[in-house]
Amino acid sequence: MKWIGAGLVMMSSTLIGFQTAWQWKMRLKWLEQLRHMIYSLKGEILYGHTALNEAFGRVGTRFLQAEGERGLQKLPLFFLSVAKRIDQQEGEAFCQIWQEEMKSLSASPLKEEDMASLKNLGDHLGYLDLTMQERNLLLYVEQLDEQIDFLRLHLKDRTKLYASLGIMGGIFLTVAML
Repeated sequence: MKWIGAGLVMMSSTLIGFQTAWQWKMRLKWLEQLRHMIYSLKGEILYGHTALNEAFGRVGTRFLQAEGERGLQKLPLFFLSVAKRIDQQEGEAFCQIWQEEMKSLSASPLKEEDMASLKNLGDHLGYLDLTMQERNLLLYVEQLDEQIDFLRLHLKDRTKLYASLGIMGGIFLTVAML
């Protein structure tokens, strides 16, 4: 019975380590996709002179069709739901629609600081002139670039570290239990 318990402890701690490494990679993929979507949104608004609801709808549709991985479909669906809510015209402010629709991203690998900066983008988008919207989008892209650069820089080291810590933690707990 001890050996079964020791094996389960080893296996679970190893899986926790690999899951943490996987979350790091997924956060990087989400931020990269979000960056591409924001650039596309900027192009739709500035160069296409598209209304906000149409811009969100076009970007969401384009990325939803191009997306093959299941885990990254939430961002295009988020954009599409924002576009749908704007189309409904229920007298809500854009920032309120944005915040309510961000609840659909709660189960994402994005951290609190990522969600806070995304919320901040929604607070300043939609009611300003084109120049201010462009500046807000570019500021948000700069913040995303900093996060993406940090994650890329430390990706290899952190994923190895998390996997190793999971394995070594399992070994330590097993030895301590026996």
